[in-house]
Amino acid sequence: MNKTREQFHLGIAGACGRGMSFRAACDALPRVRVHAVCDIDAGALPATAKFLGASEQYTDYDEMLEQSDLDGVIIATPMPLHASQAIAALDRGLHVFSEVPAAVSVEECRGIVQATGASGRVYMMGENYTYIRENVLVKALVKAGHFGTPYYAEGEYLHELKGYDEHRLAARGLPPEQVWRRHWQSGIDGITYGTHSLGPILQWFDDRVAYVTCHGSGHHYLDAEGRPYAQDTSVMLCKMAGGGLAKIRMDLTSDRPHALTNYQLQGTDGCYESARGKGQPFRVWLKSRCADENTWMDLHELEEEFLPDWMGAAAAKGAGHGGSDYHELVEFIEAADGRRKPSIGLHEAMDMTLPGLVSQQSIAENGRSLAVPDSRDW
Repeated sequence: MNKTREQFHLGIAGACGRGMSFRAACDALPRVRVHAVCDIDAGALPATAKFLGASEQYTDYDEMLEQSDLDGVIIATPMPLHASQAIAALDRGLHVFSEVPAAVSVEECRGIVQATGASGRVYMMGENYTYIRENVLVKALVKAGHFGTPYYAEGEYLHELKGYDEHRLAARGLPPEQVWRRHWQSGIDGITYGTHSLGPILQWFDDRVAYVTCHGSGHHYLDAEGRPYAQDTSVMLCKMAGGGLAKIRMDLTSDRPHALTNYQLQGTDGCYESARGKGQPFRVWLKSRCADENTWMDLHELEEEFLPDWMGAAAAKGAGHGGSDYHELVEFIEAADGRRKPSIGLHEAMDMTLPGLVSQQSIAENGRSLAVPDSRDW
C-alpha cells in the first residue's frame, strides 16, 4: 500500500450485486475512496460506478488488478470465485476483504494462507453475523465471565432458496450448473454455507473446531429440471479443540419461514437463547444476574452496561446488515493501516470456513468423524 496517500483506494469486485451495498460504509469513512469497480454485467456497470463514485470500471478482474492504482479490494462475487480472486490480489500486493466463505475447498484455503504469508498484506473475511447486536453483546458477557466456561452452543441458518434459483434459471435462460447458488450452496451435501452460524459461536468459545461429523435428513425436493437438491437439513457436530461442542444446522431447501440467526449458548454459569421469530424475546439466564434458576431476563436489558461503545457509532446506522458492513470495513482499513489486528483475520477466516468443507467429506462417508486442519500449521 502507498502509505503516503491520504486516501485508501478500494476496488470492488461483484460491484453490481452485493458490492453495491458497501456504499454507505465507504461513504462514512473519509479515508476510503472507491476507485474502481468490476462486474461481468457490463450493462449495469456504468450506473454502478456512478452510484459508488468510482472513476474506473472493468469487466475483467485481472485487468482491474493490473491497471488500477489500488490499495485493497472487496471481493463480493459468488463464493466459488473468492479464493482465486483473493490470491490474485494478494499476489499483487493488495489487502483483501473477502465475502464468506473464504473458499470452496481445503486446497483453496491452503492457497489463501500461502499467498497471505508471502504478500505480507492483510486478509480479512467479512462474516457480518459476528457484528449482529445480540451476538456482540453475548460475546461481551462471555468475556466478562458471566457465562463461566462456555461448553455447548447451537447455530442455525434456515433459508429456503429454491424459488430464488429457479427464478434466475428461467429469467436468464441458463443451465442449472451456471447458477452458482444452485451448485455451491444447494447442490452439495453438507454444510456449504456455515460461517454465519459458526462464526459468532467460535468467538464466544474463543476456540477452533478440531473434529466434525455431519449427517443429512435426505433429499425431498426437486429443481425445475427434476434433479434433487442437496439434503434438506444438514447437521454438523463440531468438537472444539478445547473440548466444547457445537451443533450447526443448515437448510436451504425446506419449505418454511426463514430463520437465519438462531443461536444458543450454554456455559457453567449462564445460557442464552436467541429469538426464533419476529416479536420473540432474546433471553438470557445468568447466575450472577437472575433471581433463581428458572427466571430468564431479556438480553437487551444488559446493553447499556456491556455493549461495546463502538456499536453505537452513528455512521453505522445507514450501512448494510444492520451496520455490520460499516464495522467490518472500519476493521479492515485500520488493519491495513497497521493500527489493529482484524477480529476475522486469516486464521479466524479459516477456522470459520474449514469445518464446513470437512463436513462435506464427513457426510459423504456416512458421518465419519474427521479432523479439521489448523491453518496455523500450514
